[in-house]
Amino acid sequence: MAELTFYCGTMDAGKSTLALQTNHNHAARGRVGRIFTSHDRAGPATLSSRLGLRHDALEVSPGFDFWAYVVDSLTHGARIDYLICDECQFYEPTQVEQLAKVVDELQIDVFCFGILTDFRTRLFPGSARLVELADRMQVLQVEALCWCGNRATHNARTVDGEMVTEGDVIVVGDVDDQAAQEGPPPEVAYEVLCRQHHRRRLTSARAQAISRIAEPLPFGS
Repeated sequence: MAELTFYCGTMDAGKSTLALQTNHNHAARGRVGRIFTSHDRAGPATLSSRLGLRHDALEVSPGFDFWAYVVDSLTHGARIDYLICDECQFYEPTQVEQLAKVVDELQIDVFCFGILTDFRTRLFPGSARLVELADRMQVLQVEALCWCGNRATHNARTVDGEMVTEGDVIVVGDVDDQAAQEGPPPEVAYEVLCRQHHRRRLTSARAQAISRIAEPLPFGS
C-alpha cells in the first residue's frame, strides 16, 4: 500500500538532505519519481540542502494541482512510482489534500519534508494539513542546536539583526517593496533557538552583545 509520509523538523535538521537521499535510494532501485519544492533558498525549481547538494525540481506555485499533474503525466504514458515534496510547509492545504488523493487513488508513494511552525511559533497551514492527513509522521532525529547548546525547537527570523515576530509568513530573501525604501534593504536571516531563548528573543548576536557589556564591580562606592 502506498503511503503519505511527513518528515518534519526545524531548520538545520537535514530535511532537504533526507529528501535528496530518499530520491537517490528509490531511483537506485529502478523506481521513477518526481521532485517538487517551493521557495527553495537556491531559487525556483531547485531542491538544495545546506550541505551543498542540489537537484532540479518542479516549483510548486499556489495554483499548482498535484492531482491534475500526475493524472496528465500517466495519461501521456509517463511512469511515476513516488513523489518527493520538499518545503511542503509552503503548500496550500488543498494541495496536501491532492497529494493524499494521489496516494489513495493512484497508489503512488508521497514523501513530504517540511517545517512544522513558522517564526511566530504557529503551524504552517500546509504542515497542519499534513499532520491531519499523513499515514506516518516522523520528526527527524538530527537535532538542530540553539546557540546555548540546547536542542533547538523554534525558528526565529531576524531583520537587521533584530528578532521579529510579525510580518509575512514567507520571506526567503530580502523583504518586499525595497524600491520604496531609502538606503540598503533590510537583511533578513533565520536562526534556530530553544523555546526559552525564542520566548526571550535572545538570538546569538544579542547574547554576544550582552556578554560584552561590562558588569559593575561587586562592591559599592
